[in-house]
Amino acid sequence: MTSSSPTFPPRTVMTLGGGGAAVTSRIKMAALRRAVPVLSRALAGPGGAAPGRRWVRALRRSPVRVLPPLKEQAEAQQSPVEHHPPLPAVERDSAGPGLWYEKASPGDRSLGKVVTIAKSRSFRDRHGKVLLEGQRLIRDALEAGAVPRALFFSTALHLRELPSAPLKGARLVRVRFEDVKCWSDVVAPQGMIGIFSKPDHAKMSYPAAQLPLVLICDNIRDPGNLGTILRSAAGAGCEKVLLTKGCVDPWEPKVLRAGMGAHFRVPIVANLDWESVPSNLPSGVRVCVADNKDPGAQAEAEPTSQGAGRSGSLSGNPKAPVKPKRKAAPPEHEDEEGMEGVCASELAAQYYYENWIQSPAAVVVGGETHGLSPDALHLAASTGGKRLVIPVVPGVDSLNSAVAAAIVLFEGKRQLQWRKHKQEDERQKFPVVG
Repeated sequence: MTSSSPTFPPRTVMTLGGGGAAVTSRIKMAALRRAVPVLSRALAGPGGAAPGRRWVRALRRSPVRVLPPLKEQAEAQQSPVEHHPPLPAVERDSAGPGLWYEKASPGDRSLGKVVTIAKSRSFRDRHGKVLLEGQRLIRDALEAGAVPRALFFSTALHLRELPSAPLKGARLVRVRFEDVKCWSDVVAPQGMIGIFSKPDHAKMSYPAAQLPLVLICDNIRDPGNLGTILRSAAGAGCEKVLLTKGCVDPWEPKVLRAGMGAHFRVPIVANLDWESVPSNLPSGVRVCVADNKDPGAQAEAEPTSQGAGRSGSLSGNPKAPVKPKRKAAPPEHEDEEGMEGVCASELAAQYYYENWIQSPAAVVVGGETHGLSPDALHLAASTGGKRLVIPVVPGVDSLNSAVAAAIVLFEGKRQLQWRKHKQEDERQKFPVVG
């Protein structure tokens, strides 16, 4: 049996006079009621299948929107909800009375980025922070009065061996030793890295100076040399160390490692113009320069007819002005070379082991590449200083700057101690009768 369009009963038209309209309306309603089941079966299709898609779409209703109460809606408008990721739980532990530290979560790479950035000079100059590595260096910094900002360590035992009072205001984080090895530049790290505020020499506490001598570094650009020079100055007991512009940053990690804690045992004034150097020296000071780069003059000083003398020493009269032989300078440096020659000719030369030190005194050590600058020679000439010559054998260009500084510093200390003992002996032999 085939499906066909619904058939409606024929419309009956009755003419019943004045009540015919009402009768016709009732007949139409009855016919519509009988047609509804037939229409439903036609929409269902054969076998009672679901209505067609066009009819379903027409029967869909739009979703009902549920509005919150007016009070909750007003609160939501005043304080909008911000969706943040949940913060990781920080595990904390105690390392002593009032000393708490947190444990870094595994896989946290943010700490490594902080340590890497802290090693750069731009970070040190912009934020005034320095990075120190090693338990001994950090302990020296804390004892000298440096202010810690963050401290990363691998074992709580290392933390308990440090002064606890300065650490209470710093962020203490315990990390894995493998992380410290990745952050460190040394072969055998000690498991402790700290970020400190850049120390101010005027606010730090240093051991009392034993040598009334100021060391001036001129164009020391090698980090290892500068660190060794600072270590020698601290060992000799110098009053302070001045670094002129052109020297390497004293807070660079390589300089700190070579210094072995000397940064916190002797005041360091860095990045000075030569115009401001005299204001950092005591009044009445005499500035000498350590001359260890004069192979031309030393070659001429080789003794020929005299049987006595030193091999590789200067001329028979070392107090004569030293005029080194120099290669022709490029045109752009001719003025500097001429000025240096004039200043050098004004300085009398003597051997470093002869009596030269007085209180107070200052010594300038130049770099190996550029040597002493004209400004250094001019300062020495204006204060009545001398050139302290360190003789070497012919064929040797010069000594290492750090070695030359150590030789001159400890020789000056020896001369002062010898003079002091001599004065004490004279007092005992000839006591003053009151």
